[in-house]
Amino acid sequence: MEKITSGQPQYPALLKEIRDYPKELFYIGNVKLLQERCVSVVGSRTTTQYGRSMAFAISKRLAQRRITVVSGMARGIDSCAHQGALRADGGTIAVLGCGGDICYPKENTQLKKQIEERGLILSEYPPGTPPEKYYFPQRNRIISGLSEITVVVQARNNSGSLITADLAAEQGREVYALPGNIDSEYNLGSNKLIKEGAVPLISVEDIGEGLGLRGFSSQELESILSTSERQIYELLEDHGEMSVDDICFFAGKKPSYINSMVAVMEMKGIVFSALGKIFIAKE
Repeated sequence: MEKITSGQPQYPALLKEIRDYPKELFYIGNVKLLQERCVSVVGSRTTTQYGRSMAFAISKRLAQRRITVVSGMARGIDSCAHQGALRADGGTIAVLGCGGDICYPKENTQLKKQIEERGLILSEYPPGTPPEKYYFPQRNRIISGLSEITVVVQARNNSGSLITADLAAEQGREVYALPGNIDSEYNLGSNKLIKEGAVPLISVEDIGEGLGLRGFSSQELESILSTSERQIYELLEDHGEMSVDDICFFAGKKPSYINSMVAVMEMKGIVFSALGKIFIAKE
């Protein structure tokens, strides 16, 4: 395990902007990720399949756009965020509430190994420091402090990810929250964040726009779109805005099929719908 101090050039400039930044950081892995643009993706440990799949998809999309995903390697949303970034062969940083040589929770042993090899394990606590309950809220300031944007995917009313969101707001960073069913306890915290002023995450590409990213390269489209999605995208390129019925006519597919494909493409941030029409997302 290696160490950097706040006086060294490898120390992340964005983290140094927060009031109580750690004077030293211990790490395993690719320390160069601290110089990359970062977005934190966080949420509850206890979650639903919707939350887990969205954390994975959001993080995968960010990694495809060369944004490093930061999270806390906890079970639930955090683990899915790291996994999504790794699936896209992107960068991910796990900020731990214990020494970087300790795996907590134990079930993430394999995930930690993958992050050590392909990402970065980071902690302000020296090697051998066991996990303590009060370390985790403290480490959350690092998660938000490294990140230009903090995304809360799914949070219960008492979720620790709400602490991260509060810290991000105090640090002057943007907070996004994924809307969820209002009758589910798993979404109480994230929905409350939106009520209090967090940006509602309607499309994955909202985050890209928040970072000032525009458009998609042909390589990005190749990696993002399936063959069927590419057919719909090319129809929209050729014809401009189209209704679902129009797409069905030219693609020779049923409305139920096209609707499901468009819904996936919309979440990927490739297209958006308005007034009964489907449009290519802004370039």
